Amino acid sequence: MKLHLYNTLTRSKELFTPQNPPAVKLYTCGPTVYNYMHIGNLRTYIFEDILKRGLSYLGYEVKHIMNITDVGHLTLENEDSGEDKMEKGSRREGKTVWEVAEFYTQAFTRDMEALNIIRADEWTKATDYIAEQIKLVRTLEQKGFTYRISDGIYFDTGKDPHYGKMARLDKAGLEAGARVEINPEKRNITDFALWKFSTPNEKRQMEWPSPWGAGFPGWHIECSAMAMAKLGDTLDIHCGGVDHIPVHHTNEIAQSENATGKPFSRWWMHGEFLNIITDKGAEEKMSKSKDNFLTLELLKNKGFEPLAYRFMTLGAHYRSKMQFSWTSLEASQTAYKKLKHALSGIDSIGNIEALKSNEYHQKFLSAIEDDLNMPQVLALVWDTLKSDLSKPDQKALILEWDKVMGLGLDQKQEKTEVPQEIMDLAAKRAEARANKNWKQSDSLRDQILAKGYKIEDMGKGYRIEKV
Repeated sequence: MKLHLYNTLTRSKELFTPQNPPAVKLYTCGPTVYNYMHIGNLRTYIFEDILKRGLSYLGYEVKHIMNITDVGHLTLENEDSGEDKMEKGSRREGKTVWEVAEFYTQAFTRDMEALNIIRADEWTKATDYIAEQIKLVRTLEQKGFTYRISDGIYFDTGKDPHYGKMARLDKAGLEAGARVEINPEKRNITDFALWKFSTPNEKRQMEWPSPWGAGFPGWHIECSAMAMAKLGDTLDIHCGGVDHIPVHHTNEIAQSENATGKPFSRWWMHGEFLNIITDKGAEEKMSKSKDNFLTLELLKNKGFEPLAYRFMTLGAHYRSKMQFSWTSLEASQTAYKKLKHALSGIDSIGNIEALKSNEYHQKFLSAIEDDLNMPQVLALVWDTLKSDLSKPDQKALILEWDKVMGLGLDQKQEKTEVPQEIMDLAAKRAEARANKNWKQSDSLRDQILAKGYKIEDMGKGYRIEKV
């Protein structure tokens, strides 16, 4: 195996060498379950799924842990202040924080299933690991890395000469450029909360006793505590979004490595943003805080298959920014359906074992081993369909590669039984289009969608499918 993966820690692609091959210890930062995941979040989870599938395909035995953040993630996460996002969700919806956490965990589960993302070996909830988090803070306290101020126990980044090594932070520059100190009690602008105190005027639904008083853990401490509890002091790979690099993952490294004296993770891998275009024409990342996010459910309501979105994400490398548009998603859905249709039209399948020395399969392996180059894999799929290989051999290869792509290409397509009412509406729409009555055509399309069906124009005809 010659798998090369980009390591954010070193800013380079490196030959992947786990500690105890073929075992791989993988930790991925999971959702804060106070709201729906947006499709930008889901792009990161798709990348992590490709990583896990790729590792497994190449013969590694992956143990995957993902956290569920159900406490401690504050709205002003870079400043350790603001309202707890779970309490915010509770206030917004008139439910308990526990109910909010369960509701959005289930919503997250449905999204993962719809996108054909393999579930982690274990989802660890922050509220189930309070004791482990307190123990880790106590260790840091005993080693002299903490101090107490009015609102909590903080990590003293001034005691860590290597703080910010992955993000390559300029601590002196940060201090000099800080116009307003959010918390004047902090010794350094980069210091972060390990344990936050409940305040007398605050009615929290989630709080626990601790050696320092009643309160709740900071966002960063939970990942370190749970990762080490399940995977040991040193991970093979830790993943997340690029927005985790300067704060969350930087703080995880500081608290973990100063507690254990060992490297926290050998590889750090990060998925890039999914950007959208604003009304003013600017490009910005999709974010719940900016209220500019799209959910998978919205895509489904507009007639798009979740796996068409997964197909779309494979067209850009996980380390490249990706721009979302409805036009690009529509093109991806068309291409995805074309691919499924091409494969479903091939009745037999070739011998994949005999094909593994084939040049096309070798190109597939090279693409996967080159930092999960999925755009190259997609290009190879279309090249294979146009090649002089027999149709059964083409199908065998592409279905084999789908073990990594995860597009569900081996799923049989069910024939849709369309009610006469829908057929009549579709016929009227076809007539409206022929007369270039686009307003009526759009209205009829919306009526069809409202009744649970979607219509796709195909050359001189159309196709109707159940949503």
